[in-house]
Amino acid sequence: MRLYDSKTYNEDLRYIANLDLPWEKLKDASMLLTGSTGMFGSLLIDVIMTKNEAGLNCDVYGLNRDLKKAEERFDRWLGNERLHLIGHDVNEPLLLEDSGKIDYVLHMASNTHPIQYATDPIGTITTNIIGVQNMLELAVRHDASRFMFVSSNEIYGENRGDTELFEEDYCGYIDCNTLRAGYPESKRCSEALCQAYRAQKGLDVVIARPTRSYGPTMQFSDTKAISQFIKKGLSGEDIVLKSAGTQLYSYTYAADAVSGLFTVLLKGESGEAYNIADEASDISLKELAELIARVNGKKVVFELPDALEAAGYSKATKARLSGNKLKKLGWRPGYTIESGLYRTFQVFQEMNETHYSDRFCNSGVYSIPRRNMNGR
Repeated sequence: MRLYDSKTYNEDLRYIANLDLPWEKLKDASMLLTGSTGMFGSLLIDVIMTKNEAGLNCDVYGLNRDLKKAEERFDRWLGNERLHLIGHDVNEPLLLEDSGKIDYVLHMASNTHPIQYATDPIGTITTNIIGVQNMLELAVRHDASRFMFVSSNEIYGENRGDTELFEEDYCGYIDCNTLRAGYPESKRCSEALCQAYRAQKGLDVVIARPTRSYGPTMQFSDTKAISQFIKKGLSGEDIVLKSAGTQLYSYTYAADAVSGLFTVLLKGESGEAYNIADEASDISLKELAELIARVNGKKVVFELPDALEAAGYSKATKARLSGNKLKKLGWRPGYTIESGLYRTFQVFQEMNETHYSDRFCNSGVYSIPRRNMNGR
């Protein structure tokens, strides 16, 4: 069964598509985005194509290194004249012939999980710096109305102990003389490059900083802790925790992250950065593991990471982001960590005819306001 056949996933699409946002800015416009098959990019494209069915008429250019993978992911829309899938590596300049003005450029492509940081540190850095410059140049050439860079919560580094929540102007410690620093440092540099293009080229730029995210568009090759927890949960296995689990992080369900991206794109102030975060979904790694373990009647087991895994892990022990700045633009999260996990399991139940979401509902951990079931 395909993702598009999931009732819950289609509810997510409609939920985002029906948000009170100035969608008219995208009417008869064009959008180019990188990382088109990623967790955010794929959901974002599906939302635009859903809006197109209601007359938005927004042309979408989706870039991905693996064109076949993109065609398989978006098989629902293949043949639709508004969707243009392009096989391209963002580390190379992109020349679009006969495309005219590209109204919005969204750069999302990046190595996004620990094993990639450890095994491809060069690619991690170049995609975040060379890739963003290539997309900034494309935006300038095509007279883009706005460029949005999707950055990361990791730019904040380690909490210095002087704040509970990271505001957008916070800057914590990163040991730049390590392999693992390649990801957060290159994200910081990319943000600075965006500001340079704004100042020197007059490009309208906004920056989004999502928290650690999860949902049905996640890829199970992802080695982030929450991805592996969910994968184990779906397999009916014990949840493997490779630390004491005291790390305290912010998390966001994919539909909320993408609604935040649209809010930044359509309502954000030029030159500003915005966290996409909500305190209701802050949880320690151990609590998260225990939550998912109770879903399938299993337990949390502790295991030491191997050297490769350890090299890719974030060293941050407390990274909670404030979402107040984005909320001032009108953004509100639809889901808590419990309801987001519920929907993630629900989608996979609908796709694979498993019963994990039923076990989640009956496990005693699923206790949330009814509004979160429906997104508001």
